[in-house]
Amino acid sequence: MSSAEQEEMMATKIIYFTINGRPEQAEFPVDCPAQDVKDLFRSAAEAGPHDILKLYNPKGNIINISPQLAPNTPQSSYKLEVVAADCNSEPVFSALRPGPGCGTELAVALGFDLSSMEKRLQSLEKKILIEAGETPAIVYEMKRQVESFREKLESVEHLSWLGLFKELSDATHKPSPFYHKRTLRKTLEECELVRDKFLKMRSVRSLEVSEEVRQYLKTPTFDNWQWEDAEIMVLLQVMYMDLDFISAFNIELEVLQQFLYEVYRRYNNIPFHNFKHCFCVTQMMYGLIWLTDLRSKMDSIDLLTLLTSAVCHDLDHTGYNNAYQINARTELALRYNDISPLENHHCAVAFEILEKNESNIFRNLSTDQYKRIREGIIRCILATDMTRHNEILNKFKSILQTFDFSNKDHRDVLMMILIKVSDISNEARPMDVAEPWLDCLLQEFFNQSDMEKLEGLPVTPFMDRDKVTKPSSQTGFIRFVLLPLFMELANLFPCLEQHIIDPVRKALDYYTEMEKALEREKQNRAQSDKTGKSKEPSSSGPKEPDTQADAGLNLKPTTV
Repeated sequence: MSSAEQEEMMATKIIYFTINGRPEQAEFPVDCPAQDVKDLFRSAAEAGPHDILKLYNPKGNIINISPQLAPNTPQSSYKLEVVAADCNSEPVFSALRPGPGCGTELAVALGFDLSSMEKRLQSLEKKILIEAGETPAIVYEMKRQVESFREKLESVEHLSWLGLFKELSDATHKPSPFYHKRTLRKTLEECELVRDKFLKMRSVRSLEVSEEVRQYLKTPTFDNWQWEDAEIMVLLQVMYMDLDFISAFNIELEVLQQFLYEVYRRYNNIPFHNFKHCFCVTQMMYGLIWLTDLRSKMDSIDLLTLLTSAVCHDLDHTGYNNAYQINARTELALRYNDISPLENHHCAVAFEILEKNESNIFRNLSTDQYKRIREGIIRCILATDMTRHNEILNKFKSILQTFDFSNKDHRDVLMMILIKVSDISNEARPMDVAEPWLDCLLQEFFNQSDMEKLEGLPVTPFMDRDKVTKPSSQTGFIRFVLLPLFMELANLFPCLEQHIIDPVRKALDYYTEMEKALEREKQNRAQSDKTGKSKEPSSSGPKEPDTQADAGLNLKPTTV
């Protein structure tokens, strides 16, 4: 190895920044992994695992914390800020009031961070899986205790100070009445707070998103978790601007901002199908438009249809899927005659927003243009109903060999495929971005199956917390739904292989190994239980403690 190569490998960057007015400097190798760089800044800021870090350059623009940070000097220091992940926490005394979410707030007031405990357990479990190949029983016991403690905090019967540490019965699993600590609909105060933040950032002059962030926004590796809702609205505005929709369709900036605010307001506080999911789907669509160079292949009006469909595709989702709506005979199922009730509702809410002149981004279009966009948005959003998955995929396969961008029918099918890919694209993202989304999805699924059991409805099998594990929920879905869909799109756009196919294959390997490890551990535990039972003493004699833990309970010495 030449001396020049050695020097290059040993080269480091020094970044000067301030935190709360305190000067700091970070030094790391130029080839340092991105996560290590983030951890370095997190450590310097003494930030918690769920705090959001924001780094600003001297111009006040947000820049990405990554190994590509430009070196600076003490005179041109960056500014690092820590933003709490949950800004809605209340004082201790308000947490003690009964009401929705009071159990979780009480945990915060007492100093318990349940999410942090779960994250640590998951991290420990991953390390053990890598090193030992199987998970020891103690990890399962710790997870059981965390889940048990969560149930105590979220159950009304155990909210008293004395009852907090009462043992819950293990006979049946009670569905938590508070599956999310916030109200389903956003409160007026919540909306106004986000609106005020957005309005402060909304003018063109102050909307100086750095070029680095703009380029990052075009990639499937974009990390949504570090952005607040008001900032997400700014990023959505950037997408409309950078695709030249503002000038091409004469969209007034104030109208676009009002539209984005109304969209934010109509996404509910649920674990998965929320405003952040709306952003992730839209950001993936935006990335696909750039990666496949769709601007040179399709009309701008079709691209506007695609982006707006992604923005609106899950409006007013309540966290319960179509099967529940139909079985429970909800108002939506009755209104839409059991035909894609959710997707029809999302469309209806979208056009409610667009019917208002102050939020109608299409108000300057001709009648023919508006008709074309309305038909396209309805077609795209209805395509996200997974019961139509095979129908749409097979239609795309049938035209793939002779695909023609000048053929409207071909373009319509492609647009449906693009929004379907965007809608279920989390596993194409880095694991540290994708896995938290799976946790959110399972939380929403389990809440639905709990409700189905409570109401005596048919239980959706892949949502049953008693039958589904984290890896089992993903392996079949990736193998039989995600990969076939993504691969067909990559047949039309080979450039997508490295961007969305390879990460999904890695995710499949990851969850397959996790599933095998869980199965081995299950077999080991069953064998251990069987061996333990065969060694049990007869009931006629005195029972000796089976384990050291049992022996430790006998604190009083036996009198002879």
